[in-house]
Amino acid sequence: MEARPSKPAAMADVAALAGVSSQTVSRVANGATNVKEATRLRVIQAMREIGYRPNGAARALKRGSYGSVGVITFTLASYGNIRTVEAISARLADRGYSLTLINVPDRTMGSISGAYNRLADEAVDAVIVLFEARLIDQEHAEFPPGLPVVVVDSQEARRFPTLDTDQAEGAALATEHLITLGHRDILHLAGPEGSFSAERRTAAWADTMARHGLPVRPSLRGDWSAESGYAAGAEIARQLGEVTAVFAANDAMALGVMRAMHELGVGVPHDLSVVGFDNTPESSCFWPPLTTVSQDFDTLGRICVELVAEGIEDGSTPNTHHLVPTELVVRQSTAPPIRA
Repeated sequence: MEARPSKPAAMADVAALAGVSSQTVSRVANGATNVKEATRLRVIQAMREIGYRPNGAARALKRGSYGSVGVITFTLASYGNIRTVEAISARLADRGYSLTLINVPDRTMGSISGAYNRLADEAVDAVIVLFEARLIDQEHAEFPPGLPVVVVDSQEARRFPTLDTDQAEGAALATEHLITLGHRDILHLAGPEGSFSAERRTAAWADTMARHGLPVRPSLRGDWSAESGYAAGAEIARQLGEVTAVFAANDAMALGVMRAMHELGVGVPHDLSVVGFDNTPESSCFWPPLTTVSQDFDTLGRICVELVAEGIEDGSTPNTHHLVPTELVVRQSTAPPIRA
């Protein structure tokens, strides 16, 4: 006699295994903060053991595809995130998938897990997360099983396929360009603390300077905005005479630096060369036009969706890591230092 298929796991099964109420399981699945950490971990472990997915999504996935992919991110305020989501959306559309986007309020595992489970409720075939893999690659940071996960804007992870622009390569290209022009004291205006992209760019600038035997000054720090670059202008001006160039971690902060220099009577690039990162559409219209690093978001989106499609079709997403090359775009904001 043919065996009957086993009954799909239900919330009550998770509750019984974890020794909690179904209400507690629901709170954990939705990322609520009013659950003790030990209880949350016990519930997640129970979900993993019995293969629980909210709202019976696992059963639906066995029948076929939903035709939708979820994207989780912390912010759409940054140029990189906007362009990445745009590229992913275009490539998903090419394959007949729609996109469901969730912004999470903070960088906590509870918020991420809650967003993941809300997407499971929305009936998606896979999830793309646009944030640092170290936040979800910790020993106790577990998602309920069943959905392929791809992580963008991240270093290599232990459990997920990851991809990113080659941040280190881009920062090294910018710094090498200034060194080749003859600059020996190059200041870095870094992005905000906690940003993976900012950390990678800062480290590559420092490594490139050290490799050439050049001084590594303490970097200044902004928040990606033009206003923060403008605010850094006064400190940059105080270091002129020794510093002859600035590598800003993005184009917006570079724009703020250039405005501050103009107001202070400091010529760009005559007195100070400036390089940005992103190659935003407006960067060629700065005055002078900005030398910057270009990111290939179209390729990033294509590879990301290829990984997603592989996970949906094969049911597995191997923990491969992909880096998308960058390109230096030289314009008129850089020149040899006048004392070179």
